[in-house]
Amino acid sequence: MTTVLLVDDQELVRAGFRIILNSEPGIEVVGEAANGADGVRLARELNPDVVCMDVQMPGMDGLQATRVIAADDAVASQVLILTTFDRDDYLFEALSAGASGFLLKTASPENLVEAVQILARGDALLSPAVTRRVIERFGRTAAPPAAPARATLPELTDRETEVLAQIALGRSNAEIAIELYVGEATVKTHVSNVLTKLGVRDRIQAVVFAYENGFAVRGGTVPPSG
Repeated sequence: MTTVLLVDDQELVRAGFRIILNSEPGIEVVGEAANGADGVRLARELNPDVVCMDVQMPGMDGLQATRVIAADDAVASQVLILTTFDRDDYLFEALSAGASGFLLKTASPENLVEAVQILARGDALLSPAVTRRVIERFGRTAAPPAAPARATLPELTDRETEVLAQIALGRSNAEIAIELYVGEATVKTHVSNVLTKLGVRDRIQAVVFAYENGFAVRGGTVPPSG
């Protein structure tokens, strides 16, 4: 059973999400909060698989609450940001805070269910359009590395470095499997190893890492040194 905590200051919104999610076999809403502080408290108490987090709330907002939850080693919850506002500042701050997904409240009920299921599996969720915005943002701001990126990532094998390069391009596991001529199960293992070695929560954080550390630049990635 996938457990979900709803954090939103609008009771009607929470009620709608609760009905949608509880109607799906295998998903159960186990708690609700009307502000970030209560959301953090319940996340620690219930340790749900997924926290559906609003952004604008009184007191502690959703971005601050996400940062606290993501930094708490005792809480294994994945945070899905659900907001009315399609704003880059919310998106990038949410990702920096440790959110694993970003979805607009205008999304369909099916999209919400799918997002919760994806995060519960430990994967990250961003729409293709949002992924492109992440890549464009960090591709613009990241400086080219002074030395080959492979030298700064000594713990990664050559294959894992190739997988990180594909992740930085926003490609899915299926697309990476085709590009590298390997099976999806193999790609999934490599992705898991990359995330563990880089110390990041999910593949979206890996994209941010790749650009911020000069491993990837706009329009492509820096090849590993031999």
